[in-house]
Amino acid sequence: MANPTAAMLVIGDEILSGRTRDANLAHLAGRLTLAAIDLKEARVVADDHRDIVSAVRALSTRWDHVFTSGGIGPTHDDITADAIAEAFETTIDIRADARELLAAFFRKSGVALNAARLRMARIPDGATLIDNPVSVAPGFTLGNVHVMAGVPAIFQAMLESVLPSLEGGAPILSRTLRVDRPEGEIADPLGQIARQFADVSVGSYPFVRQGRFGSNIVFRSSDETALGAALDAFAVHFPDGHEQ
Repeated sequence: MANPTAAMLVIGDEILSGRTRDANLAHLAGRLTLAAIDLKEARVVADDHRDIVSAVRALSTRWDHVFTSGGIGPTHDDITADAIAEAFETTIDIRADARELLAAFFRKSGVALNAARLRMARIPDGATLIDNPVSVAPGFTLGNVHVMAGVPAIFQAMLESVLPSLEGGAPILSRTLRVDRPEGEIADPLGQIARQFADVSVGSYPFVRQGRFGSNIVFRSSDETALGAALDAFAVHFPDGHEQ
């Protein structure tokens, strides 16, 4: 049985302008691998309502889970929650449980719960809250879309709140072998191995070190026997390969 699938939607002008470097995709990919959920697609969209709606609808109909990051803060350009509501054709308003979380947090901090901060309590109808142990303002899950903050520390904390509720598949096993040859020399036999072992993902990642070309060959599979057989075939073709 195939593993559950997932996509990530990164939202924010700051990512596309180069002002901010996204760190959440790499973290999500690693955590989903451990959870045996296959990350199949990633998109980055600007803070544009129509683009977010379109991307959410496309991704949520194709994959089992969609994880979003960014756009759920207190400022005018935090429009993700509204776009998610439209994508699922539901209403959105300040929700009592989210408001109480914020009120308690800011009361304890001695900070006023003003209109801007109340924006973070606007939750689409039918959604369940995602716990935020860092700054309290919750994310939410609606359908198969998990909506989380863009700040990496908060995104990571929210993700840990979500993952235990998701069912994974078979763990993915991975081995990396290094070959100190250019890809042009290894392409044909590597292609033969990939075709022979359809249950094993074989990827070639070239590098240049001290003026010499080489490749890291990554083998990934949930089938330990198939993985071992592919590695044996690789050793026949590339006896000079060594594990990373």
